[in-house]
Amino acid sequence: MLKELKAGFLMMVVMTVITGLAYPALITVLAQTFFHDQANGSLVVTNGQVVGSHLIGQNFSKPAYFHPRPSSAGAGYDPTATGGSNLAPTSAKLLNGTTKLDDKKNEVVDFDGIKDRVVHYAVDNGIPYESSIPLDQFKDAKGDLDDVKLIKAFNDEKSPLVFRAIDPIPADAVTASASGIDPHISPRNAELQMARVAQARAASIDQVRVLVAQHTEGRTLGILGEPHVNVLDLNLALDAQFPVRTGER
Repeated sequence: MLKELKAGFLMMVVMTVITGLAYPALITVLAQTFFHDQANGSLVVTNGQVVGSHLIGQNFSKPAYFHPRPSSAGAGYDPTATGGSNLAPTSAKLLNGTTKLDDKKNEVVDFDGIKDRVVHYAVDNGIPYESSIPLDQFKDAKGDLDDVKLIKAFNDEKSPLVFRAIDPIPADAVTASASGIDPHISPRNAELQMARVAQARAASIDQVRVLVAQHTEGRTLGILGEPHVNVLDLNLALDAQFPVRTGER
């Protein structure tokens, strides 16, 4: 019996050394030697500081920046809680959005919904639209769109708000990715945002268009997926060429 135990113990030691030490060490050396950037998270460093990753989307909301896809990852763009909304394409919540009462019994947005995102995208980017009810009725005292009012109008069973953008809005502009941290947008999405970004940076649309073209990547291996634009890389290039004041970021 001791003979069998000795053989089993030695096998455990050998396999621990091979699979627990030697193999991980070999893979680490190869990764750091031949794929250093990828092995360390494809980090983006600006002025000596890590500002993000080429692989992870982050939120940009100011007019001077290209905006990413919406996110349902955690509280939004959270790489530790990746995931989508898991709502079906026909879900009323996904389409119209929902509201809830906060701790102070104030009605707030629970889920904004695709229709609400379409309104904001069209208004923010100057896209012509048709609305069954004037949008001025859904603005707050500051003149900003009130999402709670919009969502309640979209959910009105008797006379729901009908809103349509004249120019088709790409799906990635108003829907989240499966992970919620997709760092890319479609070239069409970027194109529709050009005028807003150019105006905010006192640049011409053609100048912004050149940067977008420079940061548009083709299909993987030439056949997989669709052309795409890395939002973080593009926004950093904008900051380098057409800087904005700190308060506008």
